[in-house]
Amino acid sequence: MAARGQRSNNQPIELGQRLKSARKSKGLLLREVADQVGCSKSLLSKFEHGAASPSLATLHRIVQVLGINIGALCDHVPASTVHVSKANGRPLINTAANGASVGVVLERLVPHGAGHQLQGNIHIIPPGHGSVGSITHEGEEIGYVLAGRLDLTIGKETFRLTEGDSFVFSSGLDHAYRNPGRKIAKVIWINTPPTF
Repeated sequence: MAARGQRSNNQPIELGQRLKSARKSKGLLLREVADQVGCSKSLLSKFEHGAASPSLATLHRIVQVLGINIGALCDHVPASTVHVSKANGRPLINTAANGASVGVVLERLVPHGAGHQLQGNIHIIPPGHGSVGSITHEGEEIGYVLAGRLDLTIGKETFRLTEGDSFVFSSGLDHAYRNPGRKIAKVIWINTPPTF
């Protein structure tokens, strides 16, 4: 099952097709991207054709190699200094990996588009799920736990966070997260510059 997003009108965003299009627009071969990502050519091909889904960490490495961010794979919104999103009207990206039907869902708070210096999502994290590996990139991150529990690992230290807790760290540090609880966790997560 491909990593998919969903618009408010329930039409899926086919991330696999958009990954393939982004790779081809950069003039890169499957092997070149796979080597830089650290996966096999056949696995990357499966991602592009919807036969397998990358974890959030793997998807992040792919878009880094392609010189884009995850938001670029969603609908583009014309550049504007003002954008209002109604509840239930924001795009969702489901990062279910390894054939799972559920994974971390990113609810886009800031639309992808030129001129945005921030990127914001609500990470909706089912029990037992998370980033599936560590992530490192440029920038800075801040977050606020809206609901549930979150184990946030930065470098070699893991922090147990609960509703109302917040965090900030340099994105250049290895970081990963996981929901250790029995209920869905929701975290407002802001990055600058936009990297997801």
